[in-house]
Amino acid sequence: MPHKKFICAVIGLSDNPERYAYKAAERLLLHGYPVIGYGLRPCTVMGISVITNKHAVTGIDTVTLYVGPARQDAWLPLILDLAPRRVIFNPGTENHIIEQKLIDSGIEVIEACTLVMLATGEF
Repeated sequence: MPHKKFICAVIGLSDNPERYAYKAAERLLLHGYPVIGYGLRPCTVMGISVITNKHAVTGIDTVTLYVGPARQDAWLPLILDLAPRRVIFNPGTENHIIEQKLIDSGIEVIEACTLVMLATGEF
């Protein structure tokens, strides 16, 4: 019996198919992971209603981050409220100050590319 896939939150999700957050959500869905999307604009992406009010949803295992360091302070309270097992900082989102705050809160931090992790089976 296949194991149940855990819920992933994509922070920075938009309806632009050229954006890596969009590609990550698409690939997560293809791999069978339920996806919750957070972003700045209300939109629907592959059936996912993007949440703009930064209210936490329960049951999130993994956050994959697609928001640059300059905007991450605004997202930190949400990430802490989500209380994920881990947060993936995708290329260009690395932020050692935010990463340390997450580590101090008991959250695993990974600097990696979600797309590569999925492609190589390391997700």
